[in-house]
Amino acid sequence: MNETMRKGFSVPLPALLLVAGLAACSQAEIEANFVPASDPWPRWQAHDESSTASIDHSAWDRFLAEYVAADGAGLNRVAYERVSAADKNALLQYIRDLEAVEISRYRRSEQFAYWVNLYNAVTVRTVLETYPVESIRDINDGFLSPGPWDRKLVRVEGEDVSLNDIESRILRPLWRDPRIHYVVNCASVGCPNLDTTAYRAADLDARLDQAARAYINTPRGVRIRDGELVVSSIYAWFKDDFGGTQAAVLGHLNSYADPDLKQTLDRFDSIDGYEYDWALNDAR
Repeated sequence: MNETMRKGFSVPLPALLLVAGLAACSQAEIEANFVPASDPWPRWQAHDESSTASIDHSAWDRFLAEYVAADGAGLNRVAYERVSAADKNALLQYIRDLEAVEISRYRRSEQFAYWVNLYNAVTVRTVLETYPVESIRDINDGFLSPGPWDRKLVRVEGEDVSLNDIESRILRPLWRDPRIHYVVNCASVGCPNLDTTAYRAADLDARLDQAARAYINTPRGVRIRDGELVVSSIYAWFKDDFGGTQAAVLGHLNSYADPDLKQTLDRFDSIDGYEYDWALNDAR
């Protein structure tokens, strides 16, 4: 399979034949047809805006502080090889503690932070369980399952939940915020950074904006190559989340671009290409 293929979807034979017939489309645009739809899971619509309770993410903070650091190019890398047995156990306990939370009783902002932190912690756990690997896509259930995203990896309020469930059946449809894509991390170089602190309701909006700016203003988000505008494949895979058209995507990029990038983007009225690096975000 092409190394830019999007996480967490399976491609049956008819779909592969369809892809073969779409040679005129870019690879990223073809792959977008197989991204899980934003399909709300009604089970998780319950919330309590009167709740003032907060969830303890301090264990996740400690793990991130110890094992996640930026390299010289602004990519946050994870020192998977260095994670101690004690800290692996602490990570497992943190995930178990999140599984025990009755999340439907919390306010929406607390729920958002909960699901993002759970997604990221489970992703790191999944890599650690199989490490060393070259890419998270090597952790799969066979040729037609390029990655672990459809596995039911946690159990919350009696429901078995996968990473794709969290992203595309809970976060995307319930919040309808494109900035979600800057905070859920798929353990890959091409992905927006795994942040060095847990997300919390108190400063969530500012953190989402910060994550968007941090990604868009790096070559992983937007780059000019041979005079052409090349952006992350995220903007093809999830084009609808960013407005549904190239013009809307460009508008989104402009809204978070630093002055120099804004000036560059003003020269383009279309996107020339999409790229994504699936290499593991490893600190080795």
